[in-house]
Amino acid sequence: MGTGFVVGYAVSLKLLSDAWYKEYPRTRFHFYDDSHHWKQMDKAGHFWTAFHESRMGVDALRWAGTSEKKAIWLGSLVGLALQTPIEILDGMSEGYGFSNSDMVANAAGAAGVLGQQLAWGEIRVMPKFSFHSTSYPTTRLESLGNSYAGQVLKDYNGQTYWLSTDISRFLPSSTRYPKWLNVAVGYGAAGMVAGDPAQNRALGYRSYRKFYLSPDLNLQNIPTRSGLLRTAFYVLSIVRIPAPALEYNTKRGLVFRPLYY
Repeated sequence: MGTGFVVGYAVSLKLLSDAWYKEYPRTRFHFYDDSHHWKQMDKAGHFWTAFHESRMGVDALRWAGTSEKKAIWLGSLVGLALQTPIEILDGMSEGYGFSNSDMVANAAGAAGVLGQQLAWGEIRVMPKFSFHSTSYPTTRLESLGNSYAGQVLKDYNGQTYWLSTDISRFLPSSTRYPKWLNVAVGYGAAGMVAGDPAQNRALGYRSYRKFYLSPDLNLQNIPTRSGLLRTAFYVLSIVRIPAPALEYNTKRGLVFRPLYY
């Protein structure tokens, strides 16, 4: 497991470096305050990433036979351990900088796993991600991605981050509430072609926030005897399956989305 972890992380860093840093030269380590950028959508992404890295760290250590206490504590640190080198790379890139607010979001994601594991011994509130293509990338390809994969990573206008709550885990075991039905709240933003609000306005755009309430499918609570399906459900649990959603945004007010992703 350790060997696979090291190899996988090295490959992911290489891919990230090619996608994120190749446009900017290396420089001396420096800090940069981007806490007000992108309506904090990038911070939500840091939280989501660190959370699932820590969640998988805990589960991997349990699978490897580590004691429950060590699995929870050491596994929960995985997200912070994996994200910190990325922040250091940011600090040595001319186009970015080491962000304290990114580190806070990373720590919050790891703490979200630790807190739930200590309180309940399981994850009951799961961060999830969804994405839809937007028209913004054609205006700022260098910032928002020039391919679909690049847009998923960089176009914050199309990203939505969710907190999906497993309602059944908070109810008595005798309840008839469907275990596969979660309730999710989401956060997104739009009107952004530049991270800095002043620069975004100078380019003629006005950014705004979006909030969502939606039912969510809990794949891991769908009974199956197939190990392959259980693994697939585990992996897919990091994304939100398309479903109806009620949206409130600061530009148009209340909007019903019959099928939102």
